[in-house]
Amino acid sequence: MDLPVKQSLKGRGSARDFVYQTLRYNILHLDLKPGTKMSEQEVSDEFQVSRTPVREVFVHLFQDGLVEIYPQRGTYVSLINLRHLEEGRFVRELVEKAVIREAVGRLSKHDVFNLEANLAAQEISCRNKNYLQMLALDDEFHATIFRACGKERTWDMVNQLNHDFFRVRVLRLSHDFKWDKILKQHHVIFEALKSGDQDVAEEVMGDHLRMVIVEKDELRSEYPDYFVDYEMERGY
Repeated sequence: MDLPVKQSLKGRGSARDFVYQTLRYNILHLDLKPGTKMSEQEVSDEFQVSRTPVREVFVHLFQDGLVEIYPQRGTYVSLINLRHLEEGRFVRELVEKAVIREAVGRLSKHDVFNLEANLAAQEISCRNKNYLQMLALDDEFHATIFRACGKERTWDMVNQLNHDFFRVRVLRLSHDFKWDKILKQHHVIFEALKSGDQDVAEEVMGDHLRMVIVEKDELRSEYPDYFVDYEMERGY
């Protein structure tokens, strides 16, 4: 098992925290692909730590829903569960539409500057086809709106339910699905926030967060091994 290490995390906190944050990052960004078997010994060797903290990390990742632990079989990166994805997306849409209405008219000059800089950076990312940077900027765009109306903890809570949504977004952006549309929607949302148009801001935000509903079928067709088997998803 190849374990790419996110170098920027080194030296922060305990060894256990470093292993956890690195594995979590690699799973969410598909450096560790869904279904990959994870060995305690290999992780221990890779990070030069004992197996005890690695075991604790695996339990933490299991609690996050990012790995599955099967007795006598081992630990595997969780497959993407479309029912979980839709549940997380549904909650995020409800919350974010409410937040966007509250944020209208409440942007400070600092918020406006940050969003303008973010959108400019998104345009550069689109031109350069840098999907990891686009992903980070996309998240920061939304996080800035939550912060503008004092909802930082709400943003953190919503993200805890959206691990499968995040991984599908990684797949989507890495294959250049509708980048221009995403950027255009962000611009429309920003202008509606500045002009005080709550209805447009809410409508476009809803459309923005529902894009994945259509794209998931194309992605599942191209990457069937990344998703929970269709029979297990019956009723979705």
